[in-house]
Amino acid sequence: MSRKTKDLPILEKVTITDVAAEGKAIAKVNDWVVFVPYVVPGDVVDLKIRKRKHHYAEAEAVHFHEYSPVRATPFCEHYGICGGCKWQCLPYEEQIKYKEKQVVDNLTRIGKIEMPQVSPILGSEKTTFYRNKLEYTFSNKRWLTREEVEKEVTYEHMDAVGFHIPGAFD
Repeated sequence: MSRKTKDLPILEKVTITDVAAEGKAIAKVNDWVVFVPYVVPGDVVDLKIRKRKHHYAEAEAVHFHEYSPVRATPFCEHYGICGGCKWQCLPYEEQIKYKEKQVVDNLTRIGKIEMPQVSPILGSEKTTFYRNKLEYTFSNKRWLTREEVEKEVTYEHMDAVGFHIPGAFD
């Protein structure tokens, strides 16, 4: 079920089962809840563990064995890089369904609130090419594409302005 690379296990053929907060999805492996970005329920993937805690882990999908039947093709060329629109791989109607489930779950399971009948979330007519929050980064160390890093390109000027890159805090 798992193999190791550089002391971090690879979990093989794991089925993604649910959606979590902050653009992540969930898989359950033994006693672990594993949070994974850029996957959707129904995907079957190999996961590389990036962070491990006592009862949960964070991982990234390193290989897809099967794509979920509800998976969508992201519409933006910057998907997965700019930090916004984390659910482009999940159709908007499915996003609404999982967000509603998350609200109800947070109130009932975590908040211990008895909920009456919940009205469905009203979706937006505009579902592509918008942002409801913009944060810019100014830096003297611009972001390099994977190709630039692999080619060991050197730039004389590295000043940059743009959106925050996921996981980059400098």
